Amino acid sequence: MTIAPPSDQLAVDADTRRRPARRRRRATSVGYAFVSLYTLLALAFGVVPAVFALGLAFTTADGGFAGFDNFVKVVTDFRFWPAVEHVVLYLVIWLIALVVFVVVLALMVHALRVRWASTSLRFIYYLPGALAGASSVLLWLFVLDPTASPVSGLLRLFGFTSFVQVIQPSHLPVIFAIIAFWTGAGGWIVIMYGALNNISTEVIEAARIDGANAFQIAVSIQLPMLRKWIAYMGVMSLAAGTQLFVEPQLLSQASNAVVPNDYSLNQLAYQYAFQQNDFNGSAAISLILLVVALLLSWVFVTRGGLFERD
Repeated sequence: MTIAPPSDQLAVDADTRRRPARRRRRATSVGYAFVSLYTLLALAFGVVPAVFALGLAFTTADGGFAGFDNFVKVVTDFRFWPAVEHVVLYLVIWLIALVVFVVVLALMVHALRVRWASTSLRFIYYLPGALAGASSVLLWLFVLDPTASPVSGLLRLFGFTSFVQVIQPSHLPVIFAIIAFWTGAGGWIVIMYGALNNISTEVIEAARIDGANAFQIAVSIQLPMLRKWIAYMGVMSLAAGTQLFVEPQLLSQASNAVVPNDYSLNQLAYQYAFQQNDFNGSAAISLILLVVALLLSWVFVTRGGLFERD
């Protein structure tokens, strides 16, 4: 014969069982609240403008269906392909420099055994990223001027004696890549450093016991485990790099049009919209940029195994 527990004990047990469920519901509600805020912003400033641009790209100024006429118009514009060449050169130089130097610097900082030195270097690397894009370019206007630059000796060593000589269009892909690396590399070094900290110390110690030196550990263990993070850096940097606008726009204004105001594709889209009052052509350029960026990002994602599970 069993004795039933008292009713107050049953109530306590039921309440105990309900507490985890309430905690889960509360956590889920908080999660939905955060996601909903991001979703609203993404819809308002991402999806809706993209859909609006899609409609503009396939219509005429009076609202009629234009088919691919706007795309043909911008692609056959004499300014389009030089702008494409400028952006491609810039992206190639920047992405190669970013991948090589960020990974190397992150490995070097991670290899430091002195904690204060590692922390100080990460802080110093990150400082330039605190400057906004326009502020950074304004700072570089002085750095690139041999008459006012703190590195004027280095500029004169390369034969530059005036600001105009430095910012000749043939030099701009390298200049823009240096500016972008200076402002963005520090944040990625910190991210790569964090990724390196997630690599099991047991794996590293086992490699050292087997006789591997620091270079062999970096090439055979650390770099393969950083592959996803490198792919992520490539995707995000590619998305930012295709939107090249602030740097050439400010240099164009500062140089009295030595740098053309249609140097990049974003500048050309700006010219279509606000100089030629052709928002349909501007939308067509933006969609071309979007499609190309998505295709290149797909290559980074698939080759880098960004969504593969270990």
